[in-house]
Amino acid sequence: MKPMLQKNDRLAKIIIWTLSIVVFVVVVALDRITPPPFPFDFDVHYLALGIAVINSIVAICLLLGLMYAKNKKFEAHKKVMFLAIILSIFFLVFYIAHHLFAGSTKYGGEGIIKYVYYTILITHIFLAAVILPFILFTAYRSLIGEYERHKKIARYTWPIWFYVAITGVILYVMIQPYY
Repeated sequence: MKPMLQKNDRLAKIIIWTLSIVVFVVVVALDRITPPPFPFDFDVHYLALGIAVINSIVAICLLLGLMYAKNKKFEAHKKVMFLAIILSIFFLVFYIAHHLFAGSTKYGGEGIIKYVYYTILITHIFLAAVILPFILFTAYRSLIGEYERHKKIARYTWPIWFYVAITGVILYVMIQPYY
């Protein structure tokens, strides 16, 4: 396959790290501000449902992408992984909008399920915070035609990204009754 971009590791590193840090700072800042009123006549928690749906589709894209790569269907792999990245951008927009206008929701479960929820939540938050640069570097390696380096980093990126997508859906199902 022909590379889609010219290699420029210095510029790629600057863009990837800047974008990753900005997204991290914005997400952290969301918990530090008082939510303004939502500007539309709309239940803001429907955005959380949208987030869960997007995460579900991203998880499916990741499974398809893995299947296509293992079966050496690299054009299909590229398309489905590009779709996963585009959907993740929509996820980020929905996530920011939801947390900006809804704030945080306290989990109301009791007993062992509460510990299960918080264990999943803590691992999800930590891994979600670190996965973005891995996703971007993995995509960059593919776009410049460094397929062996792409494959090497994807071995780490894929399971973390998949875990974050799946646990995002699980957390939505668990927190949804408390909205």
